This record gives sequence, structure tokens and C-alpha cells, in this order.
Amino acid sequence: MKRVVVLGSTGSIGTQTLDVISQLPNELTVVGLAANSNANLLTEQAAKFNVQHIALHQEAPGRGIPHGMDAIVRLATLPEADIVVISVAGVIGLLPTIAAIEAGKNVALASKEVLVAAGELVMPLVKQYGVALTPIDSEHSALFQCMQGYRSDQVENLIITASGGPFRGRKLADLQNVTVEQALNHPTWRMGGKITIDSATLMNKGLEAIEAKWLFDVDVDQVQVVVHPQSVIHSMVKFKDGSVLGQLGWPNMRLPIAYALLYPDRKPNTLLPWNPIDTPNLTFEPVDEETFPCLNLAKESARIGGTMPCAMNAANEVAANAFLKGELAFLQIAEVIKRSIREHQVQVPTLKNVLVADAQARAFARKLIDLS
Repeated sequence: MKRVVVLGSTGSIGTQTLDVISQLPNELTVVGLAANSNANLLTEQAAKFNVQHIALHQEAPGRGIPHGMDAIVRLATLPEADIVVISVAGVIGLLPTIAAIEAGKNVALASKEVLVAAGELVMPLVKQYGVALTPIDSEHSALFQCMQGYRSDQVENLIITASGGPFRGRKLADLQNVTVEQALNHPTWRMGGKITIDSATLMNKGLEAIEAKWLFDVDVDQVQVVVHPQSVIHSMVKFKDGSVLGQLGWPNMRLPIAYALLYPDRKPNTLLPWNPIDTPNLTFEPVDEETFPCLNLAKESARIGGTMPCAMNAANEVAANAFLKGELAFLQIAEVIKRSIREHQVQVPTLKNVLVADAQARAFARKLIDLS
């Protein structure tokens, strides 16, 4: 029986994680839950799973629920916990991730921003404390599964697939006046708002390339992104002998969630299994880098290194959320990121420097948006 803490339990990944746990009562149990601000759903979840330890990132006046980053970190280090699911949105997952690792907890990571902003800090800690860090993102779960038994020096390329998002096939001129509703209309996945916007700009693939760099100890330029509209092949590994391994399945986050929680075991589930006869035509396309520049902006930040990926990620979070609120045009997201990268003064990525870089980049991006 693995005892699980879920940080971000009321979000898309968090609710699906609890669904997976509910279907595996002999394997998994919940001992802690945390959310950003949804006190009502959090307390419902706690009652359903009989959880005593809960926390909110933002205070819910009059509810008596512990709140703030210190409360989240306490949950991440619960003595009775075996594994901590990090499914909070954005870089706020960094501190509880580090705290969980230093407390000897295994981590199931859905918040790609943690490694984007601070992979150079987090991955050495994983090794130092001898814990497991299993990825929940479908693409990284696929890579993780394909890499079992292999070393990074045997890898030629990691191939991450992209659905292409809601604007696949469009050109820049077609995207001048896209609406929030159009950008949220993802053809394959149902996700939270910010990550769906990242999918529309293809920034999600840039973030995934950086995360893959740290998870699998490769250069960011070894990570290739290809558009695969059917979303059946979740990622592939091309080895130096020319062999390519891929992981296939219907697009459903419950499978990578279960694998991350149960690793190295696999258990039967109720998910519909993929059958090759059902999708006889699997297709691939190159990324249109002119129309979707965010992928290269992310890779550029990784090549520069230091605190630059953190600044890039912070600017993207601010810009994507501003678009969701109607404060910024869709095509201005990339421009805010580009100008923020040019402004940032790179520092060595200590925890303090990462947090400072994050705050400074957010402030600069916000200023750009307010002036637009």
C-alpha cells in the first residue's frame, strides 16, 4: 500500500489522480490533499477519502484550513507519506518538490515548470536523496517507459509528439484575432486553462523539451518535436543504433498517472485499450516554427541556461494568463516572452536566484502587458 499526498488535488490532474486512486484501493491510499483556492471541493475530497491533512495555497476566510506555502510544504513532508504528487499549476510547485525530495519522499511530477525553472537544482537532489521522480506528463511518461533498461548515452534523439493544438495548419495571419474560446478548444486533450493555451502556442512542447533534458540527461537539441494529430504515439526514443521505441495508447491521463504512482508495477485497469486496427493511419508533420515561435524561444532559453529558463517560464505564465483574461492578444504572448528573455540578466541557478528571477521576470512581463 502506497500512501499518497496530492498537491493540486482540485485541478484536472489532481481530480484524475484521485479517480485512479479510488480504483486501486488495495494499492493506494490518500493521506494528504492540497489545493490553490477551491476550499469546497477540497473538503469534499477530504471527506470522500477520509483525509485528515489538507491545505490551501490561498486563504479561505472562516474555513479553518491551513494555508500558505508553509502549509503546502508541511503536507509534502508528511511522515506517513510515501509519494507526493506535484500537480499544482506553475513554478509554485518548486518549494514543495524540493521539500518532499529532501524528506525522502518519492515524487510523481505533473508540474513541468518545476524542472523548467530549476532542473539544475532538482535532479541532483533526486540523486543525492535516492528517491524516485516519476513523470506524469503523457509525453514524459512515454519516454520514461521507453528508457527502462537504457542509458542516456545510448540515445540519439528523444521524439516528443504534439497534437498541433487547435490552430494546427494555420498561419500567422490566421491568428491575428483568435479568441480565448478558440484557443481553449483543444482537439484531443481536456486540460486546465493555462496548459491548454500553452498547447495552442506550442509553448507546452518547449517546456516539455526542457523537462526531458533534465529527466533523461540529454542536450535540449537532442529533443525533437513532431506533430502527430492522432495523439496515439505519446513519444518515442531513437537510439544510436537506429532503433526507435515508442509508447502508444488512447489519449487518457489516467494511464500515465497510474504508471507514475505504481512504478515499477503495472496493474489492470478499466481504461479502453488501444487497438492498432482502430487507427490504421498515424501521421506526422514538422512543426511550423514561424507560426509557433514559442518552441524555439523555450529551447533558446535552455541553451543559455542558468536562470534563463526560469525567466522564460515566468514570462510565459504571466502572458498566457493575461490572454485568458482578455488582457493580451494571442500573438503577443510570444512577443512578451521574447522581450523578457532579452531583458533577463542570467544568474547561477541557486534556489534564491531562481525565485528572484521568477519574480523579476513576472514583474517585467506584467509591465509589458500593462503598456500594450
